[in-house]
Amino acid sequence: MNLNSKVTFADTVFAQEVDGEMVLLDMNSENYFGLDAVGTDIWQAMQERETLQEVLEALLEQYEVEEDVLKKDLLTFVEKLQESGLVEVQKI
Repeated sequence: MNLNSKVTFADTVFAQEVDGEMVLLDMNSENYFGLDAVGTDIWQAMQERETLQEVLEALLEQYEVEEDVLKKDLLTFVEKLQESGLVEVQKI
């Protein structure tokens, strides 16, 4: 996975924002996932942007953090979503 990848959300995942945080339900596994405020911002940015590079750029405008740190955190977050079956990652 790299920043030129596109994230596709699984059709079986329903997301709802509750009190500023995202709650995800995977209908296949019937598991709930809760995202904190930062995770919610990443989730929403992935819905609005084409590539992870664009997500990174949007988040850099939003947070005061070094790019390398944010890049590592973003890729780790997406990897965990992928491992849980919530998203698919495709190279563009």
